[in-house]
This record gives sequence, C-alpha cells and structure tokens, in this order.
Amino acid sequence: MLDNRFIRDNLETVDAAMLSRAFAWDKDGFLGLDAARREAIGRLEAMQAERNANSKRIGQLMREPGGGAEGDKLKVLTQQLNVRIDHAEEQIRNSEADLNRLVLALPNLPDQSVPHGVSELDNVEVRRWGEPREFGFSPQAHWDLGVALGIIDFERAVRLAKSRFTLLSGLGSRLERALINFMLDLHTSHGYREWWPPVLVNTETLTGTGQLPKFADDQFKTEDGLYLIPTAEVVLTNIHSGEVLEAADLPRRYVAYTPCFRKEAGSAGRDTRGMIRVHQFDKVEMVKIVTPQSSFAELETMVADAENVLQLLGLPYRVIELCTGDLGFSAAKTYDLEVWLPSYNNYKEISSCSNCSDFQARRAGIKYRDPTGVVGEAFRGTRLVHTLNGSGLAVGRTMAAILENCQNADGTVNVPEVLRPYMGGLERITAE
Repeated sequence: MLDNRFIRDNLETVDAAMLSRAFAWDKDGFLGLDAARREAIGRLEAMQAERNANSKRIGQLMREPGGGAEGDKLKVLTQQLNVRIDHAEEQIRNSEADLNRLVLALPNLPDQSVPHGVSELDNVEVRRWGEPREFGFSPQAHWDLGVALGIIDFERAVRLAKSRFTLLSGLGSRLERALINFMLDLHTSHGYREWWPPVLVNTETLTGTGQLPKFADDQFKTEDGLYLIPTAEVVLTNIHSGEVLEAADLPRRYVAYTPCFRKEAGSAGRDTRGMIRVHQFDKVEMVKIVTPQSSFAELETMVADAENVLQLLGLPYRVIELCTGDLGFSAAKTYDLEVWLPSYNNYKEISSCSNCSDFQARRAGIKYRDPTGVVGEAFRGTRLVHTLNGSGLAVGRTMAAILENCQNADGTVNVPEVLRPYMGGLERITAE
C-alpha cells in the first residue's frame, strides 16, 4: 500500500510508475477524495476547538451571578455543534474508506533499478546455470512419464475433484515428501526459522500481503469468510502484523511448507496438461522481514538460496529480472527462476523472489524501532520494515522437472543424489 501523503506530494513520480506498469489509476479521484478528507478534518478541528471554548465559557458563566441564562443558551448552541461534529466525523470516515479502497487498488512502485518494459518479452535474462540435456531418445513429458510409472493419476484426480488437480501415489508421493523435507532442511540450515502455519486465513491477513481486494476472484473462500491461502507468504509475512519489532532482531528469515490453493482465474487454455498450473499444489516458501537499508542485499541472497535448491538437484535453470510491466502487484523488484522442461523445449517459472519494500508492511502495520529516532512515522523512532518473499521451491513443478530431466530411455527416472537419503537410498524410480 502506498502512503497517501507520498502520493499527494509526488504525483509525477506516481504517474510515471503507474505508466511503466501499464496501470491506469484514478488520479483525479484520489485528489478529490484526499482534498475532501482534509477539508472535513479542518472543519472538524475548528468545531472541536469551538466546543472546547464553549465548555470553558459555560463553566465560567455558571459560576457568575446571573450568568445561568446565557450559559443555557450556549449549551443549546453547543448541542447543535455536537450534531455538526458527528456529521463531520461521519464524512471523514466515509472519505477515508473511499480513499482507502482507491489506494489499496494501486500496485507498488517499481524500484529504479527495474528494467522498463511492457510485458514478459521485455524481461532481462541475468544468468544461466547448467546445460539442457541432449537426449539420445525421445524424452517423455512428465504427464505421460508419471502415468506410465504409476506414480501420477490425473484421471482419478479429475473424478475426485475436477480438472487441474493431481493425485500422487507410491513413489510419486514419496518423491513429493522427499522434496519438501529436502528444501526445508536446506533452508533451515541457511538460517531460516521453520513455521507450520494455518492454511485458512481471514480477510485482514490476505489484505496485508496484497491478495485482497484486487485478486479476490483467484481465492477459494469458505462459507464462514475464511480463505484458503494461495501461498505461505500470506501467513509468514503477517505473523508480525500490527507489531513493532526491535532493530536488533532483524532480519527475520522464515520458511514454511504449505499446500497452496488458487482458482487460476483467467488462465483458461494455459498449461492445461500436467502439474504446471493446478488448483492445489505444494510449495516451500521463504519470507524475510528486514530493514530498508538491507532489503535489496537480502533479495540477492534469497535468490541464491532458491538457486541452491536447483543446483543441488542438478536441474538447469536461468534467472530472469522482471521488467516494470511484468512485476507482480506487491513487488518493487522481482527475479524469476525458470527451470528447463524438455516437454516445453523451454524454461518455465519455478520460483519468484520479490522485494516488496514497505508496501506490505504499511498494509499489515509491521514496523521496527529505529534507534536513530527517525521522525515522521506514526510513532517517533519507528519505521516500516521491508518484506521479501520467494519460492524455495514450487514442489510440483520441481517434481515435473526431475521426471523430465532425469528420465532414462527405458522409462525409469534417476533420483537426484541429494534426495536419495530422503527416499530410503532409492536410486531409480521404476514402474509400480
């Protein structure tokens, strides 16, 4: 969420940022609502001052001989003033609610280092790791290979739920569990604290990280108003909502495995086969809560932590820096990791690591006590933290990449060496 005062004082900057994102924002609406709110606040303060003066004068009159009649008249005027004050307070609440709705719909401002561009075609490749394998046979796509091995069942998943769901069994289930445990062990060894959070959250929690109100159509909502989480970022970031942390306790580095749920609204016809774009999937998520001074350095180390997973698995990938027109709603800067998938003859996203600057922190009310005593925040000596999030990794897509990149001509799949201790020493997946 952007700061109202910042928007008002930096209209040209906000205009340019929204243009770079190809986002049309209602500047006139913002200015009108902001002006109405400030005008109402000015009237309210004047009336409150008048009421205070009246109260003081009434007290004086009531103590003076013969002052009762004038005091009674002033009481009537003050009662009428109270009605006007109530009306002004209601106007302010309405103006603030309208202004809040408008500002909540605005995306974050891209960092100055983000390359300008209109779409994913303008994203910048930063580096590659590993070389796509040259097969001496026709490799199978994971949606065929997994079925042939008896470890993935798409047909029964559709019967149990609907399309875009996956049913794993046997060694498929064990591989999924092995990947989750491997990723958690790796990230906790790098200093991340593991959490086991709820997967149902309230409206305030989703609003804090930016999923609501903009992406309401992509959320699964229960009858009692709770939502299934689309990513553990939502809960990990909001652990400290409404809190003031100590600077000495930052950075906070958190990690969690959760199932994730997305309606995939607007994705009809995209990646309809396999495990790439589904309604329910497993993910290990990293979140950092840091000081503004360290956030971009922390982003680079978060990307390195996600890369480390792919490197240890031996999966070729590339790192992409997203342009302004392809940034996610809450992000100020984002790197995507894309793993090589032979079935696409291309790279597909497997991790997205973002610095959200103070955008989520302002929405969720997460601050830290700055020992330098900065003035200008809600409380002297406190500042908004910066929040970061990144997939470490999307587990289903990682399984798909392993099946496709590690397959053999006979239809078996070699288990990456780092996963073998998690699979009882198994070196190769064969048909069940």
